[in-house]
Amino acid sequence: QMPRFVTPIAEQWNDEGTSIGKLSDIDQSAPYLLNTALAAEGAFISIPPGCTLEYPIQFAYISGVDGEEGAAFCRNLIEVGDGAHVQIIIRCHSEGEGQSSLNLVNEVWAGQDAKVEIYFLGDESAAAQTISQISISLAQGAFASVHTINAGSGLSRNDLQFRINGERAHADLFGLYIGDGEAHIDNQTLVDHAVPNCTSNELYKGILSGESTGIFNGKIIVRQDAQKTNAYQSNRNLLLSKRATVNTKPQLEIFADDVKCSHGATIGQLDEEAAFYLRSRGISAQNAQRMLTQAFAHEVVASIPLQFISHYIGEKLQAKLNGLAPAER
Repeated sequence: QMPRFVTPIAEQWNDEGTSIGKLSDIDQSAPYLLNTALAAEGAFISIPPGCTLEYPIQFAYISGVDGEEGAAFCRNLIEVGDGAHVQIIIRCHSEGEGQSSLNLVNEVWAGQDAKVEIYFLGDESAAAQTISQISISLAQGAFASVHTINAGSGLSRNDLQFRINGERAHADLFGLYIGDGEAHIDNQTLVDHAVPNCTSNELYKGILSGESTGIFNGKIIVRQDAQKTNAYQSNRNLLLSKRATVNTKPQLEIFADDVKCSHGATIGQLDEEAAFYLRSRGISAQNAQRMLTQAFAHEVVASIPLQFISHYIGEKLQAKLNGLAPAER
């Protein structure tokens, strides 16, 4: 008989041995507490040790169809056994002009030498509001990567927390956020290195136009015992409008002395010399803008190993760029 990999989250609420809340509630944020109080639906996924799933698991949250309005609170708990491998797609999509709100919490436990790949795809209307929190614990030798892609919604907040609790573990964090109109996109990341001999790599890129606002607040903590840590963080932003705004705050808190850590942030416009070069070759100003903007985003898109996901994001990026006004000088 096939084991039950997926069961309703409701079966876990009253289980004294459950892992619910033992990871995400470290930072007791208001959106998390609201989710804890109101979440009634979601899934508990348990991947047995040594199991490799042939196909990704997908969570689809679709709202605003036929003008429906309302709020949803969902919670998922994912436990990945030792040596197991799983790919997870979280897609948030809305249609029409109906007001919708989603509060989503995902708690992920990666066992020893486990491999977890998560792809968060936000593709929503300007009337949508989405708050997402993903918290991940890594055991010894575990690997986890999260790609956070935001190409829509009026208001979006993405909290991503990594707790590196086992030696030789590695975390990858990639983000791409594209804002236009009056969109507000807020990215909060935390990588907590608690043990020695671990690595993390973080790259977030933002493309902002219109009167949109982008926020990146990234923190790396290296605990006193976490010697031989190698952590990298970078946030780069491209402004296509004089009215667009980016607030970026990369942080390092290092309490160990034998580490290699770096962070940085950049904010700028399109390269005028590169744009002039393309124009001199007969390429229109709008097409030159598209080409340079796509090249800026390529590093994040190219880091996605699933071809159909990278193709999907490439199409969304192209559609978004087609609707943008020419860059303002």
